[in-house]
Amino acid sequence: MDPKTDNKVTQCLQATPPVVDPLIRVEDLHKSFGTNLVLKGIDFSVQAGEVVSVIGASGSGKSTLLRCINLLETPDSGHVWFHGQDLAAPHVEVNHLREKIGMVFQGFNLFNNKNVLDNCTLAPLTLKRKDKEKAIQDAHKHLAEVGLEEFASADVRRLSGGQKQRVAIARALCMDPEVMLFDEPTSALDPEIVGEVLGVMRELASRGMTMVVVTHEMDFAKNVSDKVVFMDQGVIAEQGDPKEMFAHPKVARTREFLSRYLDGQTKKDD
Repeated sequence: MDPKTDNKVTQCLQATPPVVDPLIRVEDLHKSFGTNLVLKGIDFSVQAGEVVSVIGASGSGKSTLLRCINLLETPDSGHVWFHGQDLAAPHVEVNHLREKIGMVFQGFNLFNNKNVLDNCTLAPLTLKRKDKEKAIQDAHKHLAEVGLEEFASADVRRLSGGQKQRVAIARALCMDPEVMLFDEPTSALDPEIVGEVLGVMRELASRGMTMVVVTHEMDFAKNVSDKVVFMDQGVIAEQGDPKEMFAHPKVARTREFLSRYLDGQTKKDD
């Protein structure tokens, strides 16, 4: 081969970025409850370090999709791949993989009979068999990250909704997850305290945590996400770059949904 040609081929190969498999890949996912078909063939992926916001009207299948990702709900058909492993495959240790997927629920799901610290250490001690001293150390670290280290011995029943949700985030982080799933984490909170939870989530995003967030917080979806997925009646109607989707939605249903947000922004500006 001519040396010049060989050099061009080498440069081309060096310039070609490696293909990176997604951390999560959902393929043709279907889920129904009785005669109600909730998910109708969902396809999307999440790269490591990516923040993906899932938006849409209530009843569009957002939370069901999230619960299928870590098999809290069993899909009727289709596949969920995590680290290249099909979670539905018979040889896969689902519980082991699930330890790497943190979940934060709308209703906190804390243990009211345990204090804050015990809520954070229970799963690492029982599921991961983590050393007790290390589990306690990690719990204090993550509580500090969400601004609640001084509440370690507090009764969770005495916490505000925002504090409970921040404890729930710290608890999930104590399992050293590779991805965090958030199921409408602010919808049960008073408007005045939504910001403290969103602040923690923004900090996680800035640190490179992979996140899939079902949310009605459009500012978060637009300004923090790397990708937005808009669901409508059990399908993904549109997905893509947040700034592009909010400015120039391609699908009529997306435009209709986002118009409420855009109208609200106009009123704020006025």
